[in-house]
Amino acid sequence: MREPDREPVLTLRGVSVRYDTAEDWVGSGLDLDIAAGETVLLLGPSGCGKSTLLLAMSGLIPTSADAELRGRVVCAGIDTATAHPGQLAAHVGMVFQDPDAQVVTNTLLDEVCFGLENLLVPAPEIEARALPALQRVGLANTREEALLSPAALSGGGRQRLAIACALALDPELLILDEPTANLDPAASAEFYATLAELRDGTRTTILVEHELDDALPLADRVIVLDHAAELIADGAPADVFGRHAALLRRHGVWLPTATEIALRSAPDALPLPLTLPELADRLAAKSIATDTPVETPRGGDRTGRDGERTDVVARTVDAAVALGGQVVLEGVDLEIRRGEFLAVAGTNGAGKSTLTRALAGLAPLRSGRVELEGVPLGSLDARQIGDRVGYVFQNPEHQFVTRTVADELGYGLRVRRRDEDEIAAAVAAMLERFDLARYAKVNPFLLSHGEKRRLSVATALITEPGILILDEPTFGQDRARAEEIIALVDELNATGITIVMVTHDLQLVADHAHRLAILADAHLLEVGPAAALLRNADLIERAGLRQPPIPRLARMLARSGRGWEHLTRSDQLLEAQT
Repeated sequence: MREPDREPVLTLRGVSVRYDTAEDWVGSGLDLDIAAGETVLLLGPSGCGKSTLLLAMSGLIPTSADAELRGRVVCAGIDTATAHPGQLAAHVGMVFQDPDAQVVTNTLLDEVCFGLENLLVPAPEIEARALPALQRVGLANTREEALLSPAALSGGGRQRLAIACALALDPELLILDEPTANLDPAASAEFYATLAELRDGTRTTILVEHELDDALPLADRVIVLDHAAELIADGAPADVFGRHAALLRRHGVWLPTATEIALRSAPDALPLPLTLPELADRLAAKSIATDTPVETPRGGDRTGRDGERTDVVARTVDAAVALGGQVVLEGVDLEIRRGEFLAVAGTNGAGKSTLTRALAGLAPLRSGRVELEGVPLGSLDARQIGDRVGYVFQNPEHQFVTRTVADELGYGLRVRRRDEDEIAAAVAAMLERFDLARYAKVNPFLLSHGEKRRLSVATALITEPGILILDEPTFGQDRARAEEIIALVDELNATGITIVMVTHDLQLVADHAHRLAILADAHLLEVGPAAALLRNADLIERAGLRQPPIPRLARMLARSGRGWEHLTRSDQLLEAQT
């Protein structure tokens, strides 16, 4: 919690921001003081302006962005409106939401050295800082490994690289915008362990994050904004989450897993728990249903009694992919059954996105084959593949090809020569369904990251493919939007559309997927019913992952003799309570 006697390292007075291309202001005069040494969680719904405010705090607005700043921002005693960017760079380090936005060199080592060189740090000190920063994030242990190209890294790997660059600067103020969004659960936990080790009471950290379970122990303070970037909560985590969780949930803000479960089961039992051990203690002391909850398989009648079907809609046979001479997928044999919801999980760089791109004809095979409906992928042209498979990229900007949101939605239908009236009706329906109607004439690249994600999902759905592949579809979304997207995916799956989803969110897998394919080191490690695989702690550890919260909580509760080891889903846990 804030100590009032500490001097603020960051002061905002009457701050609002407006981009040159926008009519509306972000915020209406925000006042904040951030003390030296504080670790602050900045939360709010998707599109409320969190990333914009971080840019203003760092001084990139107004010095390096086409935006107007109203009010005053003082960082480390420097007025950001009049400072040269080089002045601020000596005091502020920032990790952007999109790691590709800050990669500028050809090797990992050069990337980490780049910022230090611009600050005229002596060469021996640069050497002393660069490689240890890469080691901290698990990217390189030797100089030879540090000469790898950033282009050879996965999205999560490039996120680690951006974090290493910021850590190497050793700034007074460290600003992190969704730093673990592209990291697997184990890597996320490692990152926050590293951040905890770096806490010395002097460095100030401001963090936008929605995966709160790992970040929360570091936070001294939580600041929450509403959709209009107005302050609705500011205080210690125990107060903000423990007593105001219902308010935050109404505004679409993510909550810690334990708080979310407690809010749904006993909302009046304040203060609500913040951690899984706290929740386990509370549940162990409650009157619990004596009957073990019944394990109900996902998928109902569509997948048959054993949760699987033999009707194969897509198949890879000994599939292998190499990028830049490096094997990124090897020997993968996988069958995808019609109408199922298949999740794909693994550590960063395990080959998840490569596998799904291969299924969509977007990653050429080095060997092996891919079949769609029994037809070799190589015998189909791009339009024929697109009629069968819709693809939502990990980075939504990678699939935008037009200048307005409306045109982006209509593009796939136009190349298929659909009637313009039909296109207009379909576009209008999608704009409404994904809350994008007010952006119909806006350039897709000017949307917030959450809005870009909604647009990318909508563009994949509008052509009504039989298979929908989604690479991290909930990335960058607030709780309400993420739930809407997954509810839509469930709805599509219920109509018979086959879902293949890459995700780091293993609780999402437990709650929604029928089957799970786990990749490790470019190979398919295991595939089977999602619940069974997620209960297998040894398998999850072997894959370099971490069990999702509900199975971990179930294991804690099982020690009290309740026999709940098999629980994997949120609804099962709620059903078990009386």
